[in-house]
Amino acid sequence: MNKFIVSIAALALATTAALAQSAPVKTGDSAKGKVLTDTSGMTLYTFDKDAAGKSACNGPCATNWPPLMAAADAKAAGGFTVIVRDDGGKQWAQGGKPLYTWKNDKKPGDVTGDGFANGAWHIAKP
Repeated sequence: MNKFIVSIAALALATTAALAQSAPVKTGDSAKGKVLTDTSGMTLYTFDKDAAGKSACNGPCATNWPPLMAAADAKAAGGFTVIVRDDGGKQWAQGGKPLYTWKNDKKPGDVTGDGFANGAWHIAKP
């Protein structure tokens, strides 16, 4: 009986650790269909000028397009990876494309950043 309880406890800890490392994204609804969102429900975006695994949005750009930051110990999970930004911080990425929110989106479902800067910014899709 004790081995059974220990096994269940170990499984629960492993599951909790795996969930803690998963990307903090959800799927939300917008006027343009399903979108990826942060945990607050705000739409996430990708930027054409980013290279796979490398953010080109730093300084004032990152003020306007806040990166979806990852914890220092975050690990890739479920199609999401973690990249290292120029300032040493970690950021979540989907398929190698870093993820951002947009400062002008005011409520969940807003997609005002889609197509911004001559079409360089895009809604991140689930």
